[in-house]
Order: sequence, then structure tokens, then C-alpha cells
Amino acid sequence: MSQSLKCLIQEAQQTILQIRNHPDYKRIAPDYSPDLTLGDAATALTYLQWEVEQRTTIDVAFLEAFSS
Repeated sequence: MSQSLKCLIQEAQQTILQIRNHPDYKRIAPDYSPDLTLGDAATALTYLQWEVEQRTTIDVAFLEAFSS
């Protein structure tokens, strides 16, 4: 049985937090400057979570456009 999207989003948010707090990440963070950051990923997940909570069904076309 597959997990709900809401549950997967929460797990991903927790994973980002674990990465941000990991000693190896903290070691490389001062010199690490990607185009997209962990904060950007967390924000995207928050927006997705809001969308999931507002809809009873998910428009797959919308999600595919989001990933483009």
C-alpha cells in the first residue's frame, strides 16, 4: 500500500531538516552555493502541502507543470 502524498511531503520536510542539521552539511555549507537551496526545497514542499490540503483531488497536470 502506498503512502499518502501528505505523509510523503512531511517525510521530505523532515529529511531536509535532518540534512540541514547534519554535521557533514554544516561543514560544507559555508562554501556551498547552489542555484537552489534547502530553503527553496522546503518552500516548494510547503506550497505543495497547502495545495494538497486545499484540494480533495490532485490535478496531475498541475503537478507535472510544477516539475517542468
